[in-house]
Amino acid sequence: MNGDGLDVWRMEGGRLSATVKADGAELCSLRDAAGQELLWQAGPAWPRHAPVLFPIVGRLKDDRLLHEGTAHRMTQHGFARDRRFAWMERGPHACRLVLTDDEASRALYPFAFRLELAFTLAEESLTIRHTVFNPGATVLPASLGVHPAFRWPLLDGVPKTAHELLFSEEETAPIRRVRGGLLREEGFPTPVQGRRLPLDESLFAEDAVILDRPASRSVRYGAPGTPAIILSWDGFEELGIWSKPGGDFLCIEPWRGHASPEDFDREFRDKPGLMHIPPGEERSLAYTITLAGA
Repeated sequence: MNGDGLDVWRMEGGRLSATVKADGAELCSLRDAAGQELLWQAGPAWPRHAPVLFPIVGRLKDDRLLHEGTAHRMTQHGFARDRRFAWMERGPHACRLVLTDDEASRALYPFAFRLELAFTLAEESLTIRHTVFNPGATVLPASLGVHPAFRWPLLDGVPKTAHELLFSEEETAPIRRVRGGLLREEGFPTPVQGRRLPLDESLFAEDAVILDRPASRSVRYGAPGTPAIILSWDGFEELGIWSKPGGDFLCIEPWRGHASPEDFDREFRDKPGLMHIPPGEERSLAYTITLAGA
């Protein structure tokens, strides 16, 4: 049976199969032709797979969204990951889901919106397109990010420390860090060596590694000489890389927006990094996961 009622939907392509949940419109499984799982399976260290971050990425100061002088409570990464999306389309190689504003969302985020996710499975890749539409009468301020967690090690029998990220371009700019979930003002020397970032758990002792102006639009993840994955993105402007002590996963996270700076405490619409979508317009952002050979 393809899927479990309306809760999940499973798609199969040439070398990949993918499973998507209605809850959070979350990709929860991605397997190769041999049945090898590529995604983290929501273990005790972190109970998610690949959540959608909307309408914020990261935290707001004091979890407080200020709009026209009224404070609304908005917790880290927003609410979309915890809402049930409605199915729009379901087919053998693609599916589409939607979330729209309602009374509950407007209590947290006082804006009209429509968020669609379209999953398209090809021979050896999965593309996930996110479209944010503004049906309201005023400008829609929003951020959107993706948070896929891949197994680390990606393949059984390969040491974690043998893995690396290989960027499509040299990454020489300083990185950013967060403190208490908020963006620190200062930059830090990049750990990327030209195009290569050797992976070690110590990288994440101070939370995520943030490239707030990456030169690259794709990165290869895996151990040299072994099958790997390539993650590419379009429309996203930042990249977060994160893991958690005790968790055998690596999150590679294209973002459009980031956590509030530590000193930011003004109207939400003035927050750095937001999209500002005029009434009747939309913004479309996508990322693709591709299988790569050794």
